Amino acid sequence: MESKLPIALSNRHIHLGQEDLNTLFGEGYQLTRTKDLSQPGQYACEEKVDIVGPKRTIKGVRVLGPIRSRTQVEISVSDAFTLGVPPVVKNSGDVEGTPGAKIIGPKGEVDLKDGVMVAARHIHMHTTDGEKFGVKDGDIVRVKTEGIRGVIFENVLVRVGEKFALEMHVDIEEGNGAGAKNGDIVEIIR
Repeated sequence: MESKLPIALSNRHIHLGQEDLNTLFGEGYQLTRTKDLSQPGQYACEEKVDIVGPKRTIKGVRVLGPIRSRTQVEISVSDAFTLGVPPVVKNSGDVEGTPGAKIIGPKGEVDLKDGVMVAARHIHMHTTDGEKFGVKDGDIVRVKTEGIRGVIFENVLVRVGEKFALEMHVDIEEGNGAGAKNGDIVEIIR
C-alpha cells in the first residue's frame, strides 16, 4: 500500500461567507484571484483583512477563495495567544465551540461570534488515493516527517473526496517545528 505523500504548510488566512464579504468589501464585491493553491478550485486572493481579538490585532490576513457557506479564520496557536483567544483545534468547517473576533475590511466590520480556530492537521486525498493508501474519509492516522527535526504527527484526519489532491496540511508552526517545508515527502505510519 502507498504510504508517502507531500506536505504543505498553511499560514494564517480567512475564508469568507458571502454576507461577510459584502459587509467587509462592499455589496456585490468579487474576490481578486492572485494565485491558485494546491487543492483544486482553491486560490489566494489579493484581499486582506485585520483580525481583532481582546488582546491585540493581526493585520493583513489573506483571504482565500472561493466563497464558503460561512466565515472561518484559521490561525496558529501563537496567533491565538496574540489575539487573546483560546487556541481551539477543530476540523475545517466545524466552528462549534470556537471563539470569535472582529474582522475589519476596507468597507466595514464583522463581529464573528465564532469561527476562529487552529485547523486540525489533515490529509487531503482523491478517492483513488484513498484506495491506494487503504484509508477512508474520516480515518485518523499517524504521519512521520524526515530530517534532523523529524517528528511523528498524531491524530491526522484523512479527508477523501473527488475534488481533493494528495497533500498533508499542517499549520506553519507545526511544519517549522518539524523542520518541514512545502513539498517535502512524509509517510503515513501503519
